[in-house]
This record gives sequence, C-alpha cells and structure tokens, in this order.
Amino acid sequence: MSAASPVEVEPTLTPDDSPTIASPWVTIVWDDPVNLMSYVTFVFRSYFGYSTEKAEELMLQVHNDGRSVVSTGSREAMERDVQAMHEYGLWATMERAE
Repeated sequence: MSAASPVEVEPTLTPDDSPTIASPWVTIVWDDPVNLMSYVTFVFRSYFGYSTEKAEELMLQVHNDGRSVVSTGSREAMERDVQAMHEYGLWATMERAE
C-alpha cells in the first residue's frame, strides 16, 4: 500500500504581504527611412504571428506616428523581441510600460 502524500497549503497573506507583480515592459518599433511598409507588415506577421489587419495597423502607427508598441511582457521577453527586430533590420527599443 502507498502512503498518502502530504498536502502543501499556501500561507495566508495579508494585503501588505502580497507579492508585487513586476511592471510589464514594451517593445517599441520606430520609423526609419529604409524599410518598406510591406516589409514591416511582413515582419510583424512573421515574428509576432499577428493577423494581416493587426500587422498593418501597427505598421501604420510606425509610419504615421513614428513608433508603435508591438509587444508587452517581461523584461526578458522584450529583450528577445528587440533583438529579433534588430535581426530583421528594424529599429526597436524597450521600456517599462506606463
């Protein structure tokens, strides 16, 4: 016969003791004079998996507003996204989400 496993119970936390969630980060793609709008749309569809409509919306933000937030997440994930955008030849940075 097998013995029953002990059950682990989370300790009760007061509001002052609750863990804080790290601020999310964002990846921003900036407008540049080099890449075609169709290429930027292609990158957003290929890398992020956005629909054509969403990719075109973000591309137009880049083109018209000079920048667009293209992803949100942990610092590590945004570092990967920025690196990927650089590998595609796009100008990208990351910052804490507001």
